[in-house]
Amino acid sequence: MNPIRKTGFALRAALGAAALAATALVSAQPAAERPQYGGTLSVATVYYTISALTWDLADWNWKQNHDTGQYYEQLFAADLGKGTRNGGKHPFTSDGYLPVDAIRGELAETWRWIENPLRLEVKLRKGVMFPEKKGVMAARELVADDVVFSYERQIKSPKAQRGFFDHVIKVEATDRHTVLFTFKDFFAEWDARFGWGYYSGIQPREVVAAGAANWKNHNGTGPFMLSEFVNGNSNTYLKNPIYWDRETIGGQAYKLPFVDKLVYRIIKDEAAAYAALRTGKLDIMENVRWSAVEELKKSAPQLKWSRWTATDGTFLAMRVDQKPFDDIRVRRALNMAVNKQEIVKVFWGGNAELFGYPMHPDYTGFYEPLSAMPESVKELFTYNPDKAKRLLAEAGYPNGFSFKVQVNANSPVHMELVPMVAAYLEKVGVRLQIEPLEYGAFLSRMTSKTLGPGYFMNNGHVNPTRSLHKSFVTGELWNPSQYSDPAFDRKMAAAYAERDLGKRQQLIREMVREIVDKAPYIWLPTSHNYTAWWPWVKNYNGELRAGSVRPGPIYARIWVDQEMKQKMGYK
Repeated sequence: MNPIRKTGFALRAALGAAALAATALVSAQPAAERPQYGGTLSVATVYYTISALTWDLADWNWKQNHDTGQYYEQLFAADLGKGTRNGGKHPFTSDGYLPVDAIRGELAETWRWIENPLRLEVKLRKGVMFPEKKGVMAARELVADDVVFSYERQIKSPKAQRGFFDHVIKVEATDRHTVLFTFKDFFAEWDARFGWGYYSGIQPREVVAAGAANWKNHNGTGPFMLSEFVNGNSNTYLKNPIYWDRETIGGQAYKLPFVDKLVYRIIKDEAAAYAALRTGKLDIMENVRWSAVEELKKSAPQLKWSRWTATDGTFLAMRVDQKPFDDIRVRRALNMAVNKQEIVKVFWGGNAELFGYPMHPDYTGFYEPLSAMPESVKELFTYNPDKAKRLLAEAGYPNGFSFKVQVNANSPVHMELVPMVAAYLEKVGVRLQIEPLEYGAFLSRMTSKTLGPGYFMNNGHVNPTRSLHKSFVTGELWNPSQYSDPAFDRKMAAAYAERDLGKRQQLIREMVREIVDKAPYIWLPTSHNYTAWWPWVKNYNGELRAGSVRPGPIYARIWVDQEMKQKMGYK
């Protein structure tokens, strides 16, 4: 059988088998509670300190799905029925990774591969409606032209990420409900790039005509409608009364969403966010630092909890295109100068993985533990200030040097961690000039390539291939070290083209070893984070994303037990 056809068959078979398994698991669960309609769900999301950065999808901002994914749907999404809440194996916490057996059609009803040339045919659901938006558009059905329009607007945007859609030759509507993607060649991330990924929202052309940068014009097919945005304070979404999807609970199908209102609370002060959770002003807080957990368990013992390994890596990127960081000895020296084991123990209280980036420990088959790495890699995670000094002297810096490092002022964790890193480096003669920037300005320095020699940040893993590509391929937007190696770029291309999963995993493991050894970053531990929610939040088990940073389908399936909330003394 042709490998491409085999890939398509395998995907459909895996989805079908997983669906049967999930049905069996759900049926084995205790009798389900009857959902309740109404009320408000108030959430401090994973990114509760960061307000919406833009409302225009063509701006190619990483956070757009997080803010618009309540009303802009995608071709595919997570099959939340396969989650741990229903007895499945998937926690759905990854920032941009959906396993093959955990994907469902959202706007897509079916899809299949066609060969010679390689094409993906997507049949859309019929009867999915855009609601009326006064001054913008009348209510109408979503059609294939909307998918084509959305794709073409993304790819033609001057802000589009270079090479992101290079595997696609064209996208066309072959009839009212059929979209055909013609591929240049096989691409391992085909389902993510314009299926459930960061830049896959389907918007109507009427919104663009009215002005896509203005949130007041936005309108989509999703479970909620954006009703209010207060910069730095909140996003408010109201129930879409003509939403198409349903949730089956206890053998009965219920119309979604359950809540009347969804509110994102933007809270820049960490202590204020914990106070809001403790007093019931928040129903869910998705990102609780380990150091606050014990106090919250004492002061609000009825909270429910889940723990997850952070889906982004923390590091100090060093610009390898500038001195002194063009010298690998300097980069390796700075890694050895930082006591990473002590950071795990003291800063994170043991709640961190020493080696969790650039490959996430949850990516089975792609991830190798530090114990399996070459000695030259292990050396970078072993505190050795004496060798760090020797390497700096060999590189021509016996007295050290100083350099500017930019940091996100909106991240309480980073504002506390970067001085600790600075203290270690000072012991080997390297002095940091710390420049805190508001997140918008901080991000702009990287995207415009005007960042300083040091850049202290988190970067999402996304998925096993994208984690390496976006961070280390020549010219990539999310490449703060400006790393560039044509040989590495060729290996990356080969990994994307490899159809055999086992072979692709081997390629990725080799590339991880290589890039960690080259040390374009000071590699830092990856934290364990916590999610907390009150027991009146139903049909929820700590899920965070149903696609790339997109929680919308999760919130649509939550209901609030308002009677329980009142009995517990909260309104």
